[in-house]
Amino acid sequence: MEGGEREFVRRLQAGQGRLRAWTKLGIGDDMAVLRIDGATVLVTTDMLLDGVHFSTREHSLEAIGRKAVACSLSDCAAMAVRPLAATVSVALAGNMALDDAHRLAEAMRRTADEYDCDLVGGDTTRWEHPLAIDVCMIAGVYPGIEPVRRSGAKPGDVLAVTGPLGGSLAGRHMTFTPCVREARRIAEVLGADLHAMMDISDGLSLDLARMCEASGTGARLEERDLDVVISDAARSAGDGRSPLTHALEDGEDFELLAAVAPGAAARLRELGLYRVGEMTQADLVIAGQDGTIRPLEPRGYDHFQGLR
Repeated sequence: MEGGEREFVRRLQAGQGRLRAWTKLGIGDDMAVLRIDGATVLVTTDMLLDGVHFSTREHSLEAIGRKAVACSLSDCAAMAVRPLAATVSVALAGNMALDDAHRLAEAMRRTADEYDCDLVGGDTTRWEHPLAIDVCMIAGVYPGIEPVRRSGAKPGDVLAVTGPLGGSLAGRHMTFTPCVREARRIAEVLGADLHAMMDISDGLSLDLARMCEASGTGARLEERDLDVVISDAARSAGDGRSPLTHALEDGEDFELLAAVAPGAAARLRELGLYRVGEMTQADLVIAGQDGTIRPLEPRGYDHFQGLR
């Protein structure tokens, strides 16, 4: 599709029309936000497909079930909200046995239990195609913490991430830990100094571009700072792409990307955050080790184009 997934989302946003009073945030962030009888409720859904997000030939059903729920938990982390309940819809492959389906479901339940989240229903079907899983996650707010949107970043904010980037396909995309607890602590400690946040699911450069677009800003990444957070897997990939390229484009890191007021920068390390750049007035650029500035193309995983 010309324009890719970002253009598709823009069209959906433009066409959603006037939202009803209870919908406080619709398309365009990690979760939608509703206000129902005085309570804030958030909802997100994630679809995972065999051959795209996992492989039943390579990965265990336990690992697949865990990842399916962990992806939606990561959306909760992105907005620093509390996972409450989830429904799961599964299209089982025609050759799957009942015991296989049970193993998959048990892995999902165990993963949800780790975060005090209930699995409360869903739908199960069977077809003559590969396994497909859709998780719908419902969340609430923590006391004193409003959902953190990706649209609040300001020029001058420090950009920071929670952990290593790149090389996820070496295995971490199936074993990552969603940053639910880290997000709550970051939001509690930083308060109003936490201007924006999202999880890195499609690659740092592409997801940062989404934050810039939502916030009406630009950003500058620093190679010197990024070198600290490049993962060992990215450094040893040996596929002809540089470790930096892996860190910028691979996706499925599921670390958090935060925009923090410059006055709170001294608190980043105590919160497990690593500086990687700053928000600017306009444009997306990267500063090399020698200080030269060059444009940064937002590249990463696009479901309509793959790596583009």
